[in-house]
Amino acid sequence: MSAEELADFLGVPLNTVYVWNHRRQGPRAHKVGRYLRYRWPEVEAWLEAQVVDRAA
Repeated sequence: MSAEELADFLGVPLNTVYVWNHRRQGPRAHKVGRYLRYRWPEVEAWLEAQVVDRAA
């Protein structure tokens, strides 16, 4: 998916996706030409890693 699609999916500004990529904080991005692309399984794995444990 594109950076725009990822931003829409997560409900964050597009600039946030670019900042995450620059800081290597968000889902792993792949460069295709001059564009960033994201794979669904990697986005899902990243989301799963962001889960907050409310049991504590």
